[in-house]
Amino acid sequence: MFKKALAAFFILPGSFGGLVPIAAGISDPWRGSGHSLGFIVVAIGLAALAWCVRDFYVTGKGTLAPWAPPVHLVVVGLYRHTRNPMYLGVLLIISGFAILFTSPLVAIYCALVAIILHVRVIFSEEKRLASQFGEEWIRYKKEVPRWIHQKRPIQREHP
Repeated sequence: MFKKALAAFFILPGSFGGLVPIAAGISDPWRGSGHSLGFIVVAIGLAALAWCVRDFYVTGKGTLAPWAPPVHLVVVGLYRHTRNPMYLGVLLIISGFAILFTSPLVAIYCALVAIILHVRVIFSEEKRLASQFGEEWIRYKKEVPRWIHQKRPIQREHP
């Protein structure tokens, strides 16, 4: 399972959150001189993503990949504050690259990825989670916002 989790980490967010924005930033004809603040934003995004991948593996007993999803609903760590912290981590990484390269092209890519993720969450993932986890998902969905952090995280931890 660990190999699947590691492969999923490098294939999925590694491609969409790393390789694509780096390639776009390097080749962007409108990019600026760059800003080192981007490194900090990328690091925060990577830390959030790694934390979520760990929670999927340890608590959920699965990976972020659709071919080996968690078998338990993950409601620990960053998932106590928002239902989609992994996607927020990826968006932070892409935003960091947009800042690092001062690239309008990467900023546009980030906005498009955000829209695609939002649509995917609403029309695919949330339906699958409702089907898979039933009442547990419904309670979690009521307690934790889809995207925006809440001031008081839920207090229960998944066994």
